[in-house]
Amino acid sequence: MESWSAMNYFLRTARLGFRCWQPDDLPLAMALWSDPAVTAWLGGPFAPQAVEERLTQEMRGTHESGMQYWPVFLLEEGRFAGCAGLHIRSAKEKIYELGYYLLPAFWGQGLAQEAGRTVIDYGFTHLGADALFAGHHPANHASRQVLLNLGFERSGEEWYPPSGMIEPTYLLRKPHSQQQ
Repeated sequence: MESWSAMNYFLRTARLGFRCWQPDDLPLAMALWSDPAVTAWLGGPFAPQAVEERLTQEMRGTHESGMQYWPVFLLEEGRFAGCAGLHIRSAKEKIYELGYYLLPAFWGQGLAQEAGRTVIDYGFTHLGADALFAGHHPANHASRQVLLNLGFERSGEEWYPPSGMIEPTYLLRKPHSQQQ
């Protein structure tokens, strides 16, 4: 893996750098998606083979759509914090799904909201999204608050197979200032 000082971030916030997943990031992916606290409401923790498949899927997303849940690192010391990004929800309607996962050591520091704001801006300005979709486990109050703080509005509920539950869903429409 590259040293943190040499990483090529394509997005930055005040504290975070975003880059694309790479094949040699498997240890990072394992640390994230096999963590019981991170995946508690997603049907995890995931077995090594499932984590490998997830990493492959994320890398494929970049080639197919220019989107993935990108790994994020603390700029100050280069520590891997988790991932945040977009997946296609409806290509025809240009609706993309916002997602973020942080390692427990980084919870409660405002990093999910900081990453989310940057991903939202990227989705609307660089990818031409018309709206962004998000959801969360009903008991995940922290994620609900992050989404509300980011400007998402409750739009309904839907079945989420990984958790086996009906979960609340949210939508954020493109700001009028960015509409053509």
